[in-house]
Amino acid sequence: MTDAFIYDAARTPRGKGRPDGSLHEVTSLALSARLLNAVKERNNLEGHAVEDVIWGNVTQVKEQGGCLARSAVLASDLDQRIPGLSINRFCASGMEAVNLAANQVKAGAGSAYIAGGVEMMGRVAMGSDGAAIAVDPGLAMRSYFVPQGISADIIATEYGFSRDEADALAIESQRRAAKAWEEGRFSRSIVPVLDQNGLTILDRDEYMRPGTTAEDLARLKPAFKEMGEVMPGFDKVAMLKYPHLDRIDHIHHAGNSSGIVDGAAAVLIGNEEFGRAHGLKPRARIRATAKIGTDPTIMLTGPVPVTEKILADSGMSIGDIDLFEVNEAFAAVVLRFMQAFQTDPARVNVNGGAIAMGHPLGATGAIIIGALLDELERQDKTVGLATLCIASGMGAATIIERV
Repeated sequence: MTDAFIYDAARTPRGKGRPDGSLHEVTSLALSARLLNAVKERNNLEGHAVEDVIWGNVTQVKEQGGCLARSAVLASDLDQRIPGLSINRFCASGMEAVNLAANQVKAGAGSAYIAGGVEMMGRVAMGSDGAAIAVDPGLAMRSYFVPQGISADIIATEYGFSRDEADALAIESQRRAAKAWEEGRFSRSIVPVLDQNGLTILDRDEYMRPGTTAEDLARLKPAFKEMGEVMPGFDKVAMLKYPHLDRIDHIHHAGNSSGIVDGAAAVLIGNEEFGRAHGLKPRARIRATAKIGTDPTIMLTGPVPVTEKILADSGMSIGDIDLFEVNEAFAAVVLRFMQAFQTDPARVNVNGGAIAMGHPLGATGAIIIGALLDELERQDKTVGLATLCIASGMGAATIIERV
């Protein structure tokens, strides 16, 4: 098998996912096409330069429905002979697009791909596509379904994380993100979003709240307490599954959970011959990929077993990893990862994460791979691991190595 290299990684800024967000006027199609054009221009790609565009998006209805990947190719300046594949592995869709592309390159099924994803959460509401695990009573009862926020609170209860710990992680995410922007650490990857007149709509993540204090967070009410304890009483469902728990500690709220935002990200992946043919220097090798299924009720613990799996599959240990990107879906997810592997917090989400900058579902996996690569280069480190928790109980991971 041949090596799969990352030649470029780009993303849009993340806009607030609501009607007054800066990107609200932009469709998923337009944002995707904008990013595909940026990858084409940044790397001088002409003609049928890549085998396919693999594009993740989670809520595949309305303007995000159909095969958005193919629509984005046709709306962009890419050659129409390049097809498109839309995929959905919930929050890991962007990462799975990258992993799928890398593994096809490794197997010789094409010399290069553009992979990534998009989610316009302010235009196409999360959950508006329905989900069998939530709406089909047979499956919901069989799997002891609870919403993700309840799952995050179950993790906090099961593994002993307090609200103060979760809030401290959230404040640090805000501080790190603000510092990263101040120091221009995202400058290589950011593709500003322009209107049809070429005027800038957004060139900076706008969800951040860098002045957040512990006192600010202490005033926020737990977001999932009522749905857990009152209606429809999901805490009781969880305790049927986990009878050793006599309560669920509801520690998560809007300030220590990921933000609802709009955004897109793309990664250019190819083999060595592709780079030589286009005069491009590889930035990193995709060393390993992995995915796994986990308990669907606690749901969000996937980063731990999938990291164990990817390390075992690649003959590595946790000590071989220089930096980590663990998606900040909820504070407890990252706290559990650091607890399980006894990782130094200074090496995890160095430039903040989704609590500070937001979580555009279909794009986030590609975003954190790009962020990991940028930071490995900034610190002159070698190996990084990116991982996400996934709805319905799954995990995904990617290990990259600078070249």
